[in-house]
Amino acid sequence: MKPDIHPKLNPVVFVDASSGQEFISRSTMSSKQTKDVNGVEHYVIRLDISSTSHPFWTGSKQRGNAKEGRVELFNRRFKKKKEG
Repeated sequence: MKPDIHPKLNPVVFVDASSGQEFISRSTMSSKQTKDVNGVEHYVIRLDISSTSHPFWTGSKQRGNAKEGRVELFNRRFKKKKEG
């Protein structure tokens, strides 16, 4: 293996902004903010969404019109009013 061709792996703490859950890992990312975890300085990386807050992983229902087809939705939305 050639020396000095691989990126440096840093200890990081990924923090989910919506749930506050923290994940300790290693990454090539870094930040200005650090946090001491068990005597080791970790970079803090904030995430908008992770497996603790994503609807697919939490089982939350997603919005949508799965019951109606696109044509029915269009017809209902743009149906002309009957004159009479």
